[in-house]
Amino acid sequence: MVAPPDNDVIWARSLHHSHNGSPGLAGVSVSVRDAEILVVAGPRGSGKTTLLHCLSGRLVPEQGEVWFNSLPVHTMTPRVREQLRRERFGWISADPQLVPELTAWENAALPLLLRGVAHRAAKKAATEWLERLDIAALARKRPHALLQVERQRVSVARALCARPTVIFADEPTATLHRAERSQLLRTLTAAARSHDITVVLATHDAEVAALADRTVALLDGRRVSSVDLPAEPDAEGSAACSLSV
Repeated sequence: MVAPPDNDVIWARSLHHSHNGSPGLAGVSVSVRDAEILVVAGPRGSGKTTLLHCLSGRLVPEQGEVWFNSLPVHTMTPRVREQLRRERFGWISADPQLVPELTAWENAALPLLLRGVAHRAAKKAATEWLERLDIAALARKRPHALLQVERQRVSVARALCARPTVIFADEPTATLHRAERSQLLRTLTAAARSHDITVVLATHDAEVAALADRTVALLDGRRVSSVDLPAEPDAEGSAACSLSV
């Protein structure tokens, strides 16, 4: 194994992974610098989700290496990887995946509660993030009583609440309208920058990709120098955008 560069919070080399015999990743290497917003861009089916799962320890690549702060994630036991995800990583997906029995604030506070943080302190931290996301008034509501955009804001609060080192966001605005997308992404990126949180964000939307400090493009499970991304539709229609990296 080759140790990663010191200035990379995440470093991956020659990742290979397949799904039911179909290639998901084919030799992808990527580095993520400390406190940067890195966008992984590509059309649907290009391997973005598989890459995020490998980088975050949710999935062990069939070949290749993944390092987090000089720790080899790819050789960790499942229990150690789970602890790493709980303590150092946050996750946001297109589906908020909230616990239906818990209120909004309890869902947001869940990472802290699982760490053993005191109930009062966890609630205070969760409530502060819900306020920043303009949904503090919904703190006692359960997911079934929330709109899709409200549930997604709760999931963003949950990811930010525990002050992780890295947040992985897999198409976090895919189900939202343009105005809702913009507000959610502004909050997420501003919070990440103000708290020195690294963000790895997968998207097939050119408008979202424009927010990145740096972009990695994928196509058919491989890194490419450019990729065509559609702008998400609005009232005036949409147009394709060619993204070069």
